[in-house]
Amino acid sequence: MDMHADEEVIYEGHPSWRSTFAFYFKGALFAVVAAAVAAVVTLIADSIDWVIVVLVFAVVMALTILVGFVRRMFTVYTITNQRLRIQRGIISRNVQQTRIERVQNVNTDQGVIDRILQVGAVDFDTAGTTDADFRFDGVGNPEDVIAAVDRAQREHSRLVGGQPTDGL
Repeated sequence: MDMHADEEVIYEGHPSWRSTFAFYFKGALFAVVAAAVAAVVTLIADSIDWVIVVLVFAVVMALTILVGFVRRMFTVYTITNQRLRIQRGIISRNVQQTRIERVQNVNTDQGVIDRILQVGAVDFDTAGTTDADFRFDGVGNPEDVIAAVDRAQREHSRLVGGQPTDGL
C-alpha cells in the first residue's frame, strides 16, 4: 500500500480464521453430496468403488480448504490515520478505500454464532456515497476495529488542525 505523507497504519488485518467456519461447513456438506453421487454412479456401474468415493470427498475438501484459506489471506483490511482500505484478490485485485473524515457511522453485525466465535462484520457509512458494501467482514473482535477507527479519526483531526491534506 502506498502511504501518503504523515500517514501511519493503525490497524491491519484479515478476516478471522473463525469466520470461515460456515464456508468450510458448506464445503464439507458439498463434499459429502459429491461423494454420495460418486457412490451412486459407481454402484450403477457395478458396485460401490470406495476408492473413488473417498478420493472425490478428499479432493472436494482439499479444494474447499484451499479456497477458504486463499480468500482469507488475500483479503486485507487497513485503517490508517487518513483512510480505510479493503484489498481483495490475488491475480485480479479489488481495492476500496475512503478517507477517514468521510466515515460517519460505524456499525457491527454479530449473530449468535458470531458472538460465540468472537467475529463479526463492521459496516462503515460514509458521507456522500451510496457504497453499501464498505464493510470489514469476518473480523475477530469487531470492537477493536471500532476503537481503531475512533483513534484514526482523532489522529486525523489532530494532524489536519487547519492544514490541507493530501487527497486520495
